Amino acid sequence: MNTTWSLHHINNAEAFGFNPDDYSRFKFGDDAVAKTFGTQLADGFISQYLAENPIKQQIVVISSPYSFIPTATFAMKNWFAARLNRWLALHGYPVTQETKVHRTITYKDDYGELDAQQRMNLIGNDSFHIDKDFLQDKTLLFLDDVKITGSHERMIMKMVKEYGLSNDIFMLYFAELTNKNIHPNIENFINYHQVKSIFDLGDIIKGGSFCINTRIVKYILNYDFDSFCIFIHEQTDDFVNSLYDAALGNGYHTIEAYTHNLNYIKENLFLNKHKLIKHGN
Repeated sequence: MNTTWSLHHINNAEAFGFNPDDYSRFKFGDDAVAKTFGTQLADGFISQYLAENPIKQQIVVISSPYSFIPTATFAMKNWFAARLNRWLALHGYPVTQETKVHRTITYKDDYGELDAQQRMNLIGNDSFHIDKDFLQDKTLLFLDDVKITGSHERMIMKMVKEYGLSNDIFMLYFAELTNKNIHPNIENFINYHQVKSIFDLGDIIKGGSFCINTRIVKYILNYDFDSFCIFIHEQTDDFVNSLYDAALGNGYHTIEAYTHNLNYIKENLFLNKHKLIKHGN
């Protein structure tokens, strides 16, 4: 059995059912918003589905695929699982387990800008991998933040078919674009609703509930060099180290578009001078 369930349905390009500023902050690492979204997603799924159709099998919660750096959905997944576990424990069901979908390809393209065919062309070259034996006789909840064209879901189902998985599967989304007359780049509109430049990231990073993800790393490394240098000098040592290590973990040092900014960090990071060296001096 395969079931798709979404908390919000986007039928209007100007009204989403959720705050697009919050969504934008969530996509760039605000864990406080991830907590709100994950909790709301769990509460909605419980009240609108599980309360009438309880899952008695072991549940495995699975975030959107990633290589080394988690996606924003990973943070939402943590809070979703925490909320769901309270309900499961209260009703005497096994609490959730977790696993990961591994992906093999990383790319610099901004997925939210693309139409349906472009998305499929981009992601279609990727391959997803999962631990089949761990999943045996369990119900799988695949989480993602938003469903726009369904290309990620098709890739998940392709993986399911390739691995011969016979599990009951739920595809759960915080939001889903249900009005197909709205262009898929509405995703970019909400992704960047509050983050208009690299300097809008400061409040998120220093807000006390930041968790690094692929979007913010790619955004920073792909930004114009002069602005990047100004921005990076304003950050703490801990953040710059985390950014650099995350970038290496995802192999971003091999992507030409990121090398200029990444090399600037490398050349200054180990000298502990990134706050002292001014661009151009």
